[in-house]
Amino acid sequence: MDKQQRRAKLGETLAAMRAEAGLNQAEVASRLGKPQSFVSKYESAERRVELSDLEEITGALGARLEDVIARYREAVNAG
Repeated sequence: MDKQQRRAKLGETLAAMRAEAGLNQAEVASRLGKPQSFVSKYESAERRVELSDLEEITGALGARLEDVIARYREAVNAG
């Protein structure tokens, strides 16, 4: 799996966790103090997510970083 595919899996994971938290992209963006396009772009793998961003996103979702990483690894391993 190449980097772009891994980025897509992370975006899918974050989108799924956002939906499970009952949030839309605008709500997450508001919590992050960023435009909605920021959320859209990392969810669609148009934007790379830095670790500091991932920590903030995780907090905005009300999740733990460890849980996001575990879900991401499951998605990558599943192909």
